[in-house]
Amino acid sequence: MKKILFPISLTLMVGCQNLDDQALKSGADKIPPGKMASNGDIYEALLADETAKVIHPKADVDIELGDKDNAIISDNVWDRVRSQLHFDIPQNKKVIAQRNWYAKHQSYLDRVAKRSEPFIHHIVEELEKHNMPMELVLLPVVESAYDPFAYSHGSASGMWQFLSGTGKQFGLQQDWWYDGRRDVAASTQAAIKFLKYLHKRFDGDWLLALAAYNSGEGRVSKAVKYNARKGKPTDFWNLKLPRETRDYVPKLLALAEIVKSPADFNVTLYAIDNKAVISSVDIGSQLDLALAADLSGLTINELHALNPGFNRWATAPNGPHQLLIPNNKVEKFKGELAKLDDKDRLSWQRYKIKNGDSLSVIANRFNTTVTVVKEANNLKNNSIRAGRYLLIPTATQSLDRYKTYEQVRVAKLSKKGTGTKITHTVKNGDTLWDIGKLYKVSGKNIAKWNGFAPKDMLRLGQKLTVWTGKSAPIKTNQTAAVGNTIMRNINYKVRSGDSLDRIANKFKVSISDIEKWNNLNRKKYLQPGQLLKLSVNITSI
Repeated sequence: MKKILFPISLTLMVGCQNLDDQALKSGADKIPPGKMASNGDIYEALLADETAKVIHPKADVDIELGDKDNAIISDNVWDRVRSQLHFDIPQNKKVIAQRNWYAKHQSYLDRVAKRSEPFIHHIVEELEKHNMPMELVLLPVVESAYDPFAYSHGSASGMWQFLSGTGKQFGLQQDWWYDGRRDVAASTQAAIKFLKYLHKRFDGDWLLALAAYNSGEGRVSKAVKYNARKGKPTDFWNLKLPRETRDYVPKLLALAEIVKSPADFNVTLYAIDNKAVISSVDIGSQLDLALAADLSGLTINELHALNPGFNRWATAPNGPHQLLIPNNKVEKFKGELAKLDDKDRLSWQRYKIKNGDSLSVIANRFNTTVTVVKEANNLKNNSIRAGRYLLIPTATQSLDRYKTYEQVRVAKLSKKGTGTKITHTVKNGDTLWDIGKLYKVSGKNIAKWNGFAPKDMLRLGQKLTVWTGKSAPIKTNQTAAVGNTIMRNINYKVRSGDSLDRIANKFKVSISDIEKWNNLNRKKYLQPGQLLKLSVNITSI
């Protein structure tokens, strides 16, 4: 059987591709292009503002896709891709530097190609269907190293690295059960729609569209208008853009050049059959994922690797109702699924309502949602009465076996703080700002300690780890890139009428952070002309 390596567990990678130990020791390749995972070690980008922090897999999962070992591939998907590459590739310093980096890291190219194997045929076909440039099949290499589990601390998620708002704008469902940004088929459709929109927005200039995909259409549009006012060229190569974006487009072009002529750069492309190796199976309704894995002959990790959009122990109650299954297991899965009685798709528990119970408390206790409990019991509102019974859908096996995306992410990404460790249970109305104020720490640190992004929603009953030790001080003029955000420490001059609340809202930071950064007392008034140090995400202001 032919196997692929596919990511499942997560760790934090800091904007770097698979730097080998020797390269790190020698200081070679000081600015590696791209954002990818290696074998689980944590590497620091030598220039902190050069690339973005992205969460990547620590280990890969073996999935059997072929029918025989060492099969000879006569029809290679890379030949199909190569025949449709048409972008002009300038031989400037940026492109050459990125190309040289890739050419020196054959193992990285192999690893990413193997990771793409279940999905790349589908993406090629979708690009052809929509008459899109074939170069875009390489964009997930730059964005996520073809990792559907990739997650940035700027809250971008999935192979195509969608922010939540952009994902919803282009049709990606996101809820407690499911995140379409990680669903490969759904996110590919959304990425094509988004890229089509940007291509039209920038008058058919694909390089500007790609730059906007990375740093935002507003930023690129402003750069174009600025150059036009100054009488300067308005093409990508002449725009004043963030450093990450100035490298982002050359990375894609460099990859396209290598794919077009791998022998010229002493590179061998990992061979991938030019055929579908997985199929979408309609399961009809909600299904326990451990049960689905057993029915298909896969492990839960294998099933989740192919279906990374699901957040919980089961598929979403209201869909999507499709699972990606390896072709060599589809027949078995369909046959076993057909034998399954509807009542056996999920495990059910009869629960007697106690005094003080609410639907939210009960749902949290059973790792489900209020909506699911209401639908399962035909409840029209949230009113319940002690002594009566509810039917609660529950996981068929121990939740530890499922290794949900959130659980893995929290376990692998949580950073230990200093001082006293406190567990805070999220109450109704809690925000990171409120909790930070209560414990005199920043909301950003709480997010870091608990393995999520500052903009992620809190859940009622969620357990948060809080460390009450002192945080590291901010260094003046320090620069760091975080996820698809770009952080800068700035000096802000207080204006007449300013307040801490107004400044916090303007720069999307917390009042407590401003106080901490500047050793302020909230009871004292700000003075016009006063200088404040702020650490801000310049892409959001």
